Amino acid sequence: MWPPLPATGFIKGRAATKQDVNSGDAAFFLESNGKPEGRPLNIDIPQYALLRDETTGADVPVIIVQAETNGVSDIVGCIAVGNHTLHIATLKEVSLLGTDITNLPAPNNALERERGQ
Repeated sequence: MWPPLPATGFIKGRAATKQDVNSGDAAFFLESNGKPEGRPLNIDIPQYALLRDETTGADVPVIIVQAETNGVSDIVGCIAVGNHTLHIATLKEVSLLGTDITNLPAPNNALERERGQ
């Protein structure tokens, strides 16, 4: 089953800082030449999503905990529902599912089979 969305441990409405990463509230910190360059993406944080596994092609159920852009790349930080592994991916690598737990597909291999993987 999908867990409830977390009440803490995510970055919303602002760019993450190095301190956020060190405290575990952020997955990454965008900077260039030692200066912060991240800007928050306009998506719901936290929210449910599916991350496409590059190795297997399977859809991994995740919760998005951070979403930022540097003007070139849109990056998300997410936590896998099954094993709580932290992932950093491009926004194109995830399918956003929203915040309503009642409208989500079951987070299991049946979903991968439905998508033809």
